[in-house]
Amino acid sequence: MTIPAMTRDRTGALCTIGPAAVFMVGIVGIPLLYIFYVSFNGPHFSFSAYVTLLSSRLFFQSLWSTFETSILATVLSVLLGYPVAIHLARQTPRRRALMMILVLMPFWTSILVKSYAFTIILGRRGLINSALSYLVGHKVALPLLFNKFAVVIGMANYLVPFVIFPVLASLLAIDPALGRAATLMGAHPLRVFRQITLPLSLPGVIAGASSTFIISLGFFVVPALLGGRHDVMLANLVDFYTRETLDWSAAAAIGMCLLAIIGLCGVMAATLRKVRRA
Repeated sequence: MTIPAMTRDRTGALCTIGPAAVFMVGIVGIPLLYIFYVSFNGPHFSFSAYVTLLSSRLFFQSLWSTFETSILATVLSVLLGYPVAIHLARQTPRRRALMMILVLMPFWTSILVKSYAFTIILGRRGLINSALSYLVGHKVALPLLFNKFAVVIGMANYLVPFVIFPVLASLLAIDPALGRAATLMGAHPLRVFRQITLPLSLPGVIAGASSTFIISLGFFVVPALLGGRHDVMLANLVDFYTRETLDWSAAAAIGMCLLAIIGLCGVMAATLRKVRRA
């Protein structure tokens, strides 16, 4: 007896995805259920942790700081990553492959090490201030460290590759004949970019921006090392409640709120992509 093709496809997909799905449920799903359980005070079921958060000024300040920093880091990552993606799209396949290795090089170094490196670069006696002091002839001590500027720079340094690759995929999908035809019709390169390249690459920009924004929401190391007192993000607030106040229910509630925000942003990004495709 022959097995229908559809059944074979479903069986093959189940055998391929099944082990990974079980592994993810065990590694991610079960701990998340436990955090959800702790956020309601465990066996003493109550909403006290969530009520405390909703009446906490510190929580809303951290929530605002998280959104503000994530948006700034996302915008900066797009502004830095888009020109790189355009440059890569104009290269031959071999040169592009070699340059993409350079794009991936930041992932070869721990984000903790890179954050410490930025303390040397951005410090009052760091490389930037030392170079400016040498150029102007007197001591320059710009406040580049332990503030939102340093946090955004450190986050963008990590996030730029997440913008480059989806934008590059969109640029490579554009038919080169469109740009050549517009040029032959007398269009200026800036007009070709504005009316052809940019609109057709928007799906990649949206994908890159949404992924970087979602990743930014959960940053911990960069704001902890490069930020100041007013740059606390939600992940840092979780650390505060678990290590300083030992309020595990509040920490778990913050984690669930952050998970809900990330999930909502992911759904909105997916919906936006579907609307654009339609």
